[in-house]
Amino acid sequence: MNFLKPWQMDSTLMANKVLNLDKTGWKLTKVGDLAKDISKRVDNPGESEYDRFVGLGNFVSGDIKIKTWETTENLASSAKAFKSGDILFARRNAYLRRASLVDFDGCCSGDAFVLRENHDKIAPGFLAFLMNSNALWDYANSNAAGTMSKRVKWRDLAEYEFLLPPKDQQEHLAKLLWAMDDVIESQNHLIENLLKNLLTNEKKIFSNKTYCKLNNVILKTFSGGTPNTKKKEFYSNGTVPWLTTKILDDDYINFGEKFITKEAIINSAAKLLPKGNIIAGTRVGVGKFAINLCDISFSQDVTGLLIDHSKVNVNFLVYQLNSVKFKRNIKPFLRGTTIKGILKEDLLNMKIYLPQIEEQNKIENLLKNIKRSIDSSRSKIIDSQSLQKSLINQVF
Repeated sequence: MNFLKPWQMDSTLMANKVLNLDKTGWKLTKVGDLAKDISKRVDNPGESEYDRFVGLGNFVSGDIKIKTWETTENLASSAKAFKSGDILFARRNAYLRRASLVDFDGCCSGDAFVLRENHDKIAPGFLAFLMNSNALWDYANSNAAGTMSKRVKWRDLAEYEFLLPPKDQQEHLAKLLWAMDDVIESQNHLIENLLKNLLTNEKKIFSNKTYCKLNNVILKTFSGGTPNTKKKEFYSNGTVPWLTTKILDDDYINFGEKFITKEAIINSAAKLLPKGNIIAGTRVGVGKFAINLCDISFSQDVTGLLIDHSKVNVNFLVYQLNSVKFKRNIKPFLRGTTIKGILKEDLLNMKIYLPQIEEQNKIENLLKNIKRSIDSSRSKIIDSQSLQKSLINQVF
């Protein structure tokens, strides 16, 4: 069996996502033969030796390692103790598929198993990958019991059988799969630093005193509306994306929740915003802004802003509108009880930083490069997670 070095992943595994596994020498083994469920009770965690608590909210489906925790300070309810190297398995709501290795000592929710590997039989950390395989979770869910909140029992999980490779192969496979996890963690750290860099630059740039009202760079506004839902032909061959603020989460958008025809727009309160302008969340999802990369229609929760491109670089503007500073400035103008929104007039009267076009272009390039780096890292994380999941399911 040929194993890959971690640095070979991009060129080889990324290309075909296939491990050439010969499972001839693998032995059918039960989970209960490889690990024990540890139930060391901690009655008052806030006064115990542990300062970290892992609740069910700290589990992330698909994550091989626990990355966040809470403090045990003021935590009075009992918990379970765990050691670095244990695997925590969220037994409640098994459909969420949450099981991760922990690399620090602490205590956790009673709704998690604390699984400790028998390293005479299994390579350290290898069980964490089994616990994230589709086959194991399918088994766990089929054996979960309960009505409102189904739970997995250890006696059932311990009986799960799978083909276990020899220990030397376990070590090689674990090294490969953990290397992918290292890539994911390094990209997450990089994103954290890039986001800090973005925030620092936004704060420095948009705190400048050269202000004008947003209205000064807007030629026209469009109030959104809902197309006539009674006429199905308005949707059957639609080409115009129609959206609400539910999917308005980036600086740019070119898709919608559905597609409508231009006839639907003409015959209803819906509007069409020509591409290259800005759509603004003014009700649900208030404070979200995006440049529409295609002609687009939208709901009454959204306002279309037709931009005066002779005065402002639209990319520079949307970066500013989505900055932390601008979002903070919006808050005093929010109105409503259940649904808080901002009046179009209040939005247009808000101040923006408006230097000369040449300076706007420089700022656009600076912020765009940082944002592209963030997007690139996020893409690498998605690719690595997809590859890791694919390989785990090939092994198990």
